[in-house]
Amino acid sequence: MLKGEMVECSVCNSKLVSKAYTSLTSKQRALKILLVCGDCILVGLQPILVYMSKVNGKFEFSPVSVNFLTEITKVLFAVIMLLFQARNQKAGEKPLLSISTFIQAAKNNVLLAAPAMLYAINNYLKFIMQLYFNPATVKMLSNLKVFVIAVLLKIMMKQRFSVIQWEALTLLLIGITVNQLKSFPEGSSALGLPVATGAYLYTLIFVTVPALASVFNEYALKRQFETSIYLQNLFLYGYGATFNFLAILGTAMVKGPESFDIFKGHSKATMVLICNNAAQGILSSFFFKYADTILKKYSSTLATIFTGIASAALFGHTLTINFVLGITIVFISMHQYFSAQVNEEKSHNKTEMAEYQDLRTKEATVVNATSSSMDEVSHRVGHEHEDKQPLLPV
Repeated sequence: MLKGEMVECSVCNSKLVSKAYTSLTSKQRALKILLVCGDCILVGLQPILVYMSKVNGKFEFSPVSVNFLTEITKVLFAVIMLLFQARNQKAGEKPLLSISTFIQAAKNNVLLAAPAMLYAINNYLKFIMQLYFNPATVKMLSNLKVFVIAVLLKIMMKQRFSVIQWEALTLLLIGITVNQLKSFPEGSSALGLPVATGAYLYTLIFVTVPALASVFNEYALKRQFETSIYLQNLFLYGYGATFNFLAILGTAMVKGPESFDIFKGHSKATMVLICNNAAQGILSSFFFKYADTILKKYSSTLATIFTGIASAALFGHTLTINFVLGITIVFISMHQYFSAQVNEEKSHNKTEMAEYQDLRTKEATVVNATSSSMDEVSHRVGHEHEDKQPLLPV
């Protein structure tokens, strides 16, 4: 190969790598956009469906039974997708549904039991919160977990956040706080506690538990990234169903055998709620494995607008000026956070491409130097051959 062809080939390789990287990034962005859109719809509907499930301000069904049926629905979905994935495996790939593969994957993903237990607690807390706060308020309170998640990600997964991103998260907290100012009528109470005290207590638990669950879930899923997402979901939802079933047994022991009827008090609204919760949980697993927890929580924040407007339209809840101002601040926070993230990614990508180009340049230099050395040797050999030729014809 000529040295000119080598240099040209090096340039071609560089262009191909750049094109492949851009294509991969485009696919990742498309996936994230789809995840955010789906999450906004499902998360926005969840408080509405819970509110519609109440009869005279109370639940006729056991919230634990809804959570149990939700986990069973997700387990069935994971099994169906595993069968479909196994059927479409290519020749030579390790069997997805073999006993040895399943047992090894179960051992490697045992850490998923921790977020499953935390989610079981959090799903029950969602119903408790809905008894004492309207859907829009619950949605805004749940978004407080973003800041807690950021701290946990920094501690547990060593994730770095720029100063601008920390400022954006602080703006998010301010926006949520503005929305909550004077949201509760004076003299009202929750579970026998003054509403201010109750709000602080519920918010503390409601924020900490799911934040821990989300970070543990992302860590566990990405820790075994080579394992099929559907197989990991099967373990996660299996653990969740087990914990909720144990809660049903405990309730039956305290309240009597009649409370063991998991279908008691359910309506069409609760059936839709179960399907919505199941879809939301499945979508979350894709967020945690292929995106990140912060993006998941910011997308849930977008659902606040949908929840607030739907609550006003369906149930007559008032959209206060505090709500409008709070949402405005939240949008500014989102723009600031992700603008900083995009700029950081662009800078990182430029650095990587510069390093790659530098490596290719060094390779081309070595090739040119080697080619020059070979030319020089050939030239010397040619001269030696000429020196040996007789000066006069024989």
